[in-house]
Amino acid sequence: MQESSILGGWRLRTRRVAVWAVVVALILLIPVVAMQVSDEWNWDLFDFIFAATVLFGAALAYEVVAGLGSTVAYRAAVGVAAVTSVLLIWINGAVGIIGDDEAFNIIYLAVLLVGLVGALLAGFRPQGMARALIAMAVVQMLVPTIVLAIPAYRDVLWEPPGPVGVFVLNAIFAALWIGSAVLFRTAARSKSGVP
Repeated sequence: MQESSILGGWRLRTRRVAVWAVVVALILLIPVVAMQVSDEWNWDLFDFIFAATVLFGAALAYEVVAGLGSTVAYRAAVGVAAVTSVLLIWINGAVGIIGDDEAFNIIYLAVLLVGLVGALLAGFRPQGMARALIAMAVVQMLVPTIVLAIPAYRDVLWEPPGPVGVFVLNAIFAALWIGSAVLFRTAARSKSGVP
């Protein structure tokens, strides 16, 4: 009986992964169609591979990590973190948050690295995940602050969207990380029975 429930769980996950693969393929049809309609879109093979890897990787990460939680809040927290991670990677890959210089924008990988290390140290338990996401929000806001503090690189912040735009965009990302942390805290409380 236990073997059949394990097999059923495996089939369900396989089905979900297949659904994610179809969703990613449909999303990637958007630039294919756009390239036929407009000259503005000029993706090459690398762009498609990058997009597929980021989107499908996030979907797989969601399936694996969300499956560890038993509450809706936990799964929602993982979803918010996954979508925010994709947006951070996507914006940096497309135009960059801090000017066009890839050297500055690559620093944002530290945000994701802090989250990954924090999640592993927390064993994916909701309370520890909440702490990891708060740390991600702090690192998110530290990146433009550090760039602003280095006189030789201060001019980079004046490129579009400008210093205010850079800090506002980073604050939006930080708010999303904090929102995910709040959901993880909610999951921790509901699991322990604390109101």
